[in-house]
Amino acid sequence: MQAIRSINNNIAVCVDSAGQECIAMGKGIGYGKMPHEVELSKVTHTYYCVDERQLEGVKDIPQEVLAFAASAVDRVRGQLPYQLSPNLTFTLADHIAFAIRRAEQGIQVRMPLAYDVEQSYPDEFRLGRQLVRRICREFGVTLRDDEASGIAMSLVNARACAATEEELTRARQDEDMLEDITEIVENHFGVTVDRASFAFSRYATHLHYLFARIHSDEVLPAEGLSGYQGVDDQFPEGVACVRKICDHIHDAWGADLTDEERLYLVIHVSRICIKGTGR
Repeated sequence: MQAIRSINNNIAVCVDSAGQECIAMGKGIGYGKMPHEVELSKVTHTYYCVDERQLEGVKDIPQEVLAFAASAVDRVRGQLPYQLSPNLTFTLADHIAFAIRRAEQGIQVRMPLAYDVEQSYPDEFRLGRQLVRRICREFGVTLRDDEASGIAMSLVNARACAATEEELTRARQDEDMLEDITEIVENHFGVTVDRASFAFSRYATHLHYLFARIHSDEVLPAEGLSGYQGVDDQFPEGVACVRKICDHIHDAWGADLTDEERLYLVIHVSRICIKGTGR
């Protein structure tokens, strides 16, 4: 196997013996001058057909979290009756890293749809609950029990399955809303959002999760906001932009967002604005 591009010291884009490109993980394989040969004994995981956007965010994820996510995906892969996307390791790692950061900062966010997720996806929720316990034990943090629903949805979203016509119609509506909201962000801040970036992919995932709550008429209680106190002073333009987003969602779908959802949106909006390119 030949490493042709470094992602970080322990992850590289490689070409295997059949000439196929893949993402390989292993201690030190991304270090040094490219290209170079990689001993197969050093490779712990390989991933084919990974979305290029996922690789951008990998650099920001601690190596121990990536290793944990890779191991977790290995565990769950044989416990679910469907194929999982090769992107799962990276999306799950990002979810876990974000949850750990929130816990370390004392930010408690109640997960939307927790009850529905447990009822609709009992196997995924069970696996999510197991992973929450492992995360708390291995990283020394305290996470809410309903954090399992977020992990469960990461598994559900990584499933490849055929969609019904109704689901396809809803998906198209959600994509239109995602684009509307992104244009609001662009117009408010005077930036062009890079829709091929990892930051956008992460932001889009959060919005689709929000859309699912809206469609199911779930209400996310405004609890645990202490960690977000002062956000108006820290990012006032982000708060102002989110007000416009909420007005648009209300006008289009008749839905109102809780204060907690609004503040959570500020975080994701700030991420894509940081990645945006000024016009």
